[in-house]
Amino acid sequence: MTLPPDHPAIPKPRIGVLLMNLGTPDGPDVRSVKRYLGEFLSDRRVVEIPAIAWQPILRGIILNTRPKKSAHAYSQVWREDGSPLAAITRLQAAAVKDSFGPEVMVDWAMRYGRPAIAERLSAMQAAGCERILLAPLYPQYCAATTATANDKAFAHLAGLRWQPALRTLPPYYDDPLYIDALKTDLETSLAALDFVPDAIVASFHGMPKRTLEMGDPYHCHCQKTARLLSAAMGRELTVAFQSRFGPQKWLGPATDETLVELAKAGKTKVAIFAPGFSADCLETLEELSIRGRESFEEAGGKDFAYLPCLNDGPAGIAMLERLLARELEGWTRRG
Repeated sequence: MTLPPDHPAIPKPRIGVLLMNLGTPDGPDVRSVKRYLGEFLSDRRVVEIPAIAWQPILRGIILNTRPKKSAHAYSQVWREDGSPLAAITRLQAAAVKDSFGPEVMVDWAMRYGRPAIAERLSAMQAAGCERILLAPLYPQYCAATTATANDKAFAHLAGLRWQPALRTLPPYYDDPLYIDALKTDLETSLAALDFVPDAIVASFHGMPKRTLEMGDPYHCHCQKTARLLSAAMGRELTVAFQSRFGPQKWLGPATDETLVELAKAGKTKVAIFAPGFSADCLETLEELSIRGRESFEEAGGKDFAYLPCLNDGPAGIAMLERLLARELEGWTRRG
C-alpha cells in the first residue's frame, strides 16, 4: 500500500526491554538527596500511611533532617560515573543490549529520579517499539519495589492513545537460573577471601512487619531464596533484614543486631552479601560494607567481608539474558 505524501513517518516495528531499578539522587549533595527522598517517601506503596498524616511529618521533619545524613552516606560510595545503582544498571543494559537481535531495543530507567520510566517508555515508542517487556530488577516480589515500578509504567500508558503491548518480568526468587548465578558468584567471592567465614549472612532489605500480615509475599520469597541457595551451596546461611526506618515493627532479625550477636557469640569471621539487590547501591556499599563492618568490629569481630551483588558480572549477565529471552519468546520468534 502506498501511503499519502502527508502521512507521518512510521518507524519499523521493534520490541523494547526496559530494565527498571529503584532510583537515586542526581548527586551526593543535600539538595539532590532531598529532592529524591521527597519523591521516594511520597510513594504510597513505600509509606502506607494516609497522606494527611504522613506529609506533614515528611515535609516538616524528615526532609529537613535526613538529607544531610544521607548525602554524606552517598558521598562515601559515589563513583566517577555517578551513583553506583545507576552506573551498574546502565552497564547491565549495555551488556545485554545486543543479546536478542536487532529488532529488540534494551533501555533502563529508575522508579525515582532519572532516567524516568515515563521518559524511557516514550523514547521506546518513538523508536517504534510496539511491544515492551517491563523488567523490574527485583528477584523477590514486594509491593514497594516491583509493584510501584510497574505502577509508574502503567500510569504513563494510561495517558496514551496508542498503547504498546506489555509484558512484565515475574519475580525470580526461586528460579534455578537465579539460584545458580548466586551460587556461582558467591563461591567465587568466598574463594578470593583470605579467611574462612564462621558465618555467612544473607541480608535482605527490610519491610514493615505488617506488610507480611497484609499479604505481601516478600518475606516468604526472601526465605525461600536463602533456603534454596543454602541447599545448593551445602552450607548454612544466616538470614537478616536491613534498612529499618521509623518506629514500627520491621521484619527481623535485624542485620545490624545480627552482626553484633555473631561477634559476641565468638563467630569473629563473617562474610555478608545482599541477594535481594541486583546491583550494589547505598544500602549495600555504605550500610553493609562500611557501617556493618564497624558494628561487627566494635562488638569484637575480627575478619569481615562484604561480597558484591551480581551486578554486571558474568554470572549475573548470563542469568539476566536467559530470564529476558524466556519472557520475549513468542515476540522475537513470530511469523
